[in-house]
Amino acid sequence: MPPAIVVEHVSKEFVLRHNRAMGIKTRFLALFHKNKRERRELFKALNDVSFTVNRGEALGLLGHNGSGKSTLLQIIAGILQPTTGRVVAHGRIAPLIQLGVGFNPELTGYENIFLNASLYGFLNKEIRPLVQEIVEFSELGNFIDTPLKHYSSGMQMRLGFSVAVHLQPDILLADEILAVGDESFQKKCLAKIAEMRNHGMTLILVSHSMEQVNTFCDRFVRLDQGRVVEVDTDLLRPTGNDVRAS
Repeated sequence: MPPAIVVEHVSKEFVLRHNRAMGIKTRFLALFHKNKRERRELFKALNDVSFTVNRGEALGLLGHNGSGKSTLLQIIAGILQPTTGRVVAHGRIAPLIQLGVGFNPELTGYENIFLNASLYGFLNKEIRPLVQEIVEFSELGNFIDTPLKHYSSGMQMRLGFSVAVHLQPDILLADEILAVGDESFQKKCLAKIAEMRNHGMTLILVSHSMEQVNTFCDRFVRLDQGRVVEVDTDLLRPTGNDVRAS
């Protein structure tokens, strides 16, 4: 069987704009003063990144802020396109990347379940049998008919996570989303991920913490300034809290 994800020589460039002229007066002054003219800078967020994630494997993406972890995760999710290179994914991807993505704040939690699921390609008739399980897991039964704009960030995370995991993704992408929410819900999330991993789900987790990666993952890739600087090719030693345990 092919790997779950193949990242091949991926690079991503952004154009940073400095001294952007917003008004007519500023633009006029820029004709005579070089320091007021707009300046563009090419920023390379990722530089020739390559690795493979096998089916059922859990990979940690480590690195400091600005190392390119979140950008890479968004490319794998299909939110961003690479400047060069490519990502090949086999299976349904569930991205837990940013709170509120795929939600409409004016709609209720119940309505947002169907909206969010539609982004994964599901029809309403396919989601209806799962709604009760999604609501019960999220523990938002008393608020499920409330517009999402009245939800806290933790409540949005509960709903987003619950929808994603009940759609049985083949690949779960998590950008430190597991750090959100109270302790009891975090434990329930870990147990759910463990269950899904035991059934062959692939996990990619972005984190600053080596301890967290050691708990969740089989191996890791470390990024620094958009480049791969370290790859752990051996399985990490399991800990007492290893979520891979049944």
